[in-house]
Amino acid sequence: MLYIVATPIGNLKDITLRAIEVLKGVDLIACEDKRVSSKLLNHYKISKPLFSYHDHNADQVRYQLLKSLEEGKKIAYITDGGMPLISDPGYKLVRDCQDNGLPYTVIPGPSAPLAALTLSGLSPQTFTFYGFLPSKQAGRKKDFEEIKQCTTTLIFFESPKRLVRFLKDAEEVLGDRLASVCREMTKVYENIQKNTLSNLRSYYESHPPKGEIVVIIEGASQDNLSSEKELETQLKKALSTCRLKEAVELVSKATGHPKRKVYQYALSLKSKEKGLS
Repeated sequence: MLYIVATPIGNLKDITLRAIEVLKGVDLIACEDKRVSSKLLNHYKISKPLFSYHDHNADQVRYQLLKSLEEGKKIAYITDGGMPLISDPGYKLVRDCQDNGLPYTVIPGPSAPLAALTLSGLSPQTFTFYGFLPSKQAGRKKDFEEIKQCTTTLIFFESPKRLVRFLKDAEEVLGDRLASVCREMTKVYENIQKNTLSNLRSYYESHPPKGEIVVIIEGASQDNLSSEKELETQLKKALSTCRLKEAVELVSKATGHPKRKVYQYALSLKSKEKGLS
């Protein structure tokens, strides 16, 4: 049996009694980082063989884990924190268990995306989880362009070093929406900042963040979608007869959108046109 076990995202007390029972009863534990997992296991006096299973060795180690399962071993799979399979290669292990008829189950528990959504103050009715976007600006902006019309609440992971750049790119592509930055959840220095993307960017420029971060951004409203469609129509018309600078001036006056936003939108339109040509 393979047990997919959720573990605390910060506070070591946030573990279920069933999770402790399972971890004590298995033959071995597959984990993301042995050093991180050892802290949790030592805290609960659990001593089991540990196997590293992460993005860089997953294909090789997965074969060994499947072989152990076929031999009747009980294996627990945990990550550095939260629910396994969320932004990690664990789903391939589950997929191979399905393909080979091997039994598996989940031991539910903490999840960073859901905890952040709960704390964000933004609508939890419908949401979409994107995990980490590309670390480079071009890739990040491209992904934002693809999801800018999504009306569900958006959930992202981000590193402290890239947070300001992430917020800046989100503002430029998505517009100055409401968002929440949830940092160090369940820990002593837990901090939730809710504001517009521009104000959050300004805040973290002068207050460099540390620790684990989840960013929640409100989805596009129907009014915003109508506004964006009008902006696109006006820009295409203006760009067909005017140079970029002149088109931006005309459309900004006609729609009331800030010049910077119109300029960025015009650049994205030109980029799309190049991609189609």
